[in-house]
Amino acid sequence: MLKSLAWIPDRIMLPIQYYAVLKRIPNLKNPARFTEWIQWYKINVRDELMAKCTDKYRVREYISKILDCYTNNYLTELLDVTNDATKINFESLPKKFVIKTSDGGNGDNVLICRDKDKLDIEDAIVKVNSWRNKNTDVFGREWAYTGAKESLIVIEELLEDVQNDDGSIDDYKFLCFSGKFKCLWVDKSRYSDHHRGFWDENLNFLKGVVSDHPTFEMEPRLPENIDEMIKVAEKIAQPFIFARVDLYNIKGRIVFGEITFYPWSGYVQFVPDKFDFELGSFFDKNYKYKKDNTTNVNLSIDVGL
Repeated sequence: MLKSLAWIPDRIMLPIQYYAVLKRIPNLKNPARFTEWIQWYKINVRDELMAKCTDKYRVREYISKILDCYTNNYLTELLDVTNDATKINFESLPKKFVIKTSDGGNGDNVLICRDKDKLDIEDAIVKVNSWRNKNTDVFGREWAYTGAKESLIVIEELLEDVQNDDGSIDDYKFLCFSGKFKCLWVDKSRYSDHHRGFWDENLNFLKGVVSDHPTFEMEPRLPENIDEMIKVAEKIAQPFIFARVDLYNIKGRIVFGEITFYPWSGYVQFVPDKFDFELGSFFDKNYKYKKDNTTNVNLSIDVGL
């Protein structure tokens, strides 16, 4: 059904979808809510760097350049990259690893292997190859995800944190506006008892703020090097009017996760509702009048397949 409506312009379809989900008409001419700004972002910003940064493989070079690190200090160890799962040399892989496609999103198209001896390799090959070139994003109209190049298969080290019994790792998501950190959300126990909490720019826990998962009854302790994490997130987000930068913290080791430009695709109901306006107030309201909204970071990646 949605594919048959792909011809409808974003300026018409996005308000319809917004109303269908949130039961209110968005103001996209003068957005005030965060959720309205995200729809505005989808329609108005066409920055090629955004498209490169949504690619789970090509973003690695951007992170290396923007953080001036040509080691794996902030990146997971890259074990292999290919355009066909049949080319993966499983014998050379460690006991634990992660396989994902470069154009996946929302936690989809990810295979977590915790014990290679128990992995059905033939089934894994079929499954991973079926994921390639499937991210068309007809529903969200998220422009940055529609310009992906060839879908690649990326194999990386598996990050683990022994403090979580369900095998998940805490996910720190930094909401940055024009390169400045303004809000943190943290996801814990994603695979069992998923809770999500929010902190303001001064790292005050926002106890009453809820999105699409329950919040914490007691304020969780943040990592000791949270200030360094903020600096890393701001550096990564610097070229963009808005970016959510996801980082992990494994015993003090800060590891890059991903960059997201349209959290929830802008279709989320905050409690209290005023939080939607508070986040929206951080957007640069003069941005839309600037002549050059395209960043100038030169990336040239030789995949070498």
